[in-house]
Amino acid sequence: MQRTGSQGFVRRTCLITLWGLLATLVGCASNQITVDDGRKVDETLLAQIRAYGAGERLLRPAIARSAELRDRECDKQWELPFSLASAEKWSDDDRVAWVRGLGVDERPTVVAVAEGAPVRLGARIEAVAGLKFEHNAEKMLAQMADLRDAGKPFNVNVMGQGAVVVTPFQVCRGYTRFAPPSTPLAQDYHWLLSIHPLELTQAQLNADEALWVVLWTQGLSEEGGARMKTYHYGTKIVGTLYNVVTLATGLKGAALAAEGAMRAAQYAATKAATELAKQQIMEQARQFAMDRLKSAALDVAERTVRATALTSMQQAAVNRGALGGVARVGATVFDRADAWALTRMSQLRADPLAGYTLHQKLAEAGLAGNAFVFDADRLGSLNKVAQARGLQERVAAVLKGMKPEDLITEHGAMPLASARAAFSYEDPRETANQPFAFGLVAALLEMPMHGQGAK
Repeated sequence: MQRTGSQGFVRRTCLITLWGLLATLVGCASNQITVDDGRKVDETLLAQIRAYGAGERLLRPAIARSAELRDRECDKQWELPFSLASAEKWSDDDRVAWVRGLGVDERPTVVAVAEGAPVRLGARIEAVAGLKFEHNAEKMLAQMADLRDAGKPFNVNVMGQGAVVVTPFQVCRGYTRFAPPSTPLAQDYHWLLSIHPLELTQAQLNADEALWVVLWTQGLSEEGGARMKTYHYGTKIVGTLYNVVTLATGLKGAALAAEGAMRAAQYAATKAATELAKQQIMEQARQFAMDRLKSAALDVAERTVRATALTSMQQAAVNRGALGGVARVGATVFDRADAWALTRMSQLRADPLAGYTLHQKLAEAGLAGNAFVFDADRLGSLNKVAQARGLQERVAAVLKGMKPEDLITEHGAMPLASARAAFSYEDPRETANQPFAFGLVAALLEMPMHGQGAK
């Protein structure tokens, strides 16, 4: 009997030990870092993740370059010499897509660096000022945002590199960020942060064109900030998703929060642009048929490029007019942001016509769902600035012989009101009681981080 009891005790002890080992193994499995196991992933998402990475690698050096302005007049924000992303909040399959497309797993991963950055591309951040990863990338990124905004050097621990010192730098207000890969068409314009659609990356921006995107975004804040604040003032930053978005818009929390609202807005704008394009193509066909002399002077390829560019300008007017909330107020000063950027490009010894070259690339490709294809009104306004600087001949060359005044004459003025009723501060459609009434960025400002209440 004693032996039997002893055997039972041993058996129970072994079982308990086995259960403990199994529990430990399960726990370890649940905490594993994602690797690319070769599974099938969403190819569209994979392409957008790669586009997002390409865009970040363009923007980060341009943001650092903009700091050289040292503009005493503009309001300031703090930036970092690198940007981060994490796939922590994504599904299993989508995390594999992040690893395959950009080398990003659950850990905060460096996806872009500026010259002189203390970390390399692809580096993993293990701790921020003593706060370790421990499967909470969101908390780490929020911590880094707080330290960034304090404007003082701080320490981060980098895998394989140890502790390094990160020094924030000041730029003119107006964070420049790309849309999350899950919502690549998203765009919003706010005095603190502008989100640009991923289609910009298809234009293969050069360094000066990337700088134009950054300066234009800062110019929008500087020239339209007061007007946008009058419409909707809010600075609830601490403890909100804003902290995360400003460092890594790839985090899915921000995308999911606004996905429904963005999809509805994108559908409406796309539908309107498509209808306009159909009408425009019909009009152009009629024009070409009637104007034989003009057609004879242009070959088929040139006429096709011209037609696409002109149609894109019409679509740009639709896109600007379809914006809502704070972005709609910002749209009324897009032309001022153009002039602000052109002036400061020269100060940074960059090509002052980079905005024109970017416009032409996007227009010829039919990519007009963004803020960088000029409609006729903006082109006319910016051309006055260019003429005052003696750049009119260079502008004509960039536009491939399509002089701004000729384009304006051919298609007529395309004001914001042509695509939507004129803006009014009393517009009841914009102040309805719904979470995205003032736009994506405004909503994120007031949205608490996952698992936390707003502070």
